[in-house]
Amino acid sequence: MGTVGRADRFYDEQVLDRLNARMKEFVARQEMFFLATADRHGECDSTFRAGPPGFLRVLDDATLAYPEYRGNGVMASLGNIRENPHVGMLMIDFSRDRIGLHVNGRAQLVTDDTMRQRIPDLPVDPVPGRRPHLWVEVEVEEAYIHCSKHIPRLVRAPLRQNTNSADRSAADDERAWGTDDAKRKGGDYFGAAAQERGLAPR
Repeated sequence: MGTVGRADRFYDEQVLDRLNARMKEFVARQEMFFLATADRHGECDSTFRAGPPGFLRVLDDATLAYPEYRGNGVMASLGNIRENPHVGMLMIDFSRDRIGLHVNGRAQLVTDDTMRQRIPDLPVDPVPGRRPHLWVEVEVEEAYIHCSKHIPRLVRAPLRQNTNSADRSAADDERAWGTDDAKRKGGDYFGAAAQERGLAPR
């Protein structure tokens, strides 16, 4: 499409094979990222990971790691990584700098015990649903900017002070880490349970 020259300049000027100091600082303050994986057939899945700042850890300038918590039991991302270690990660700062960082690399699964032996100062979250089952360790192959051109500015909503849970709306910043309460998890928000099934599970 006539963009080879621009693409070559981008690779020459913006794509690194490791994280520089500004990238590491950016990663360390993120509270969420988007993850892309594919199985051995190339069938793709994209998902979302979130946690307090620092949940996505910078181990060194070529290695990241994040915890895998209890989820819906499907294990789509972990299953894909077992079959195909290539992953794509996208971190976006919507509120402060309105900029993004892409990290592409090779992932491997690491047990929580092994990770804690290697990094003794890992915090232990008191909430059962926030205790890692596994860690995903990513060897960085490419790290590059996602420009701010089309990133919307989002403003963090203030927390409501009312402690009466009956008066809180679902939009409040009240995350129910690890809950098994179907309503608090979103329940059948899209009404899928009542739909006729056309696809068999993978």
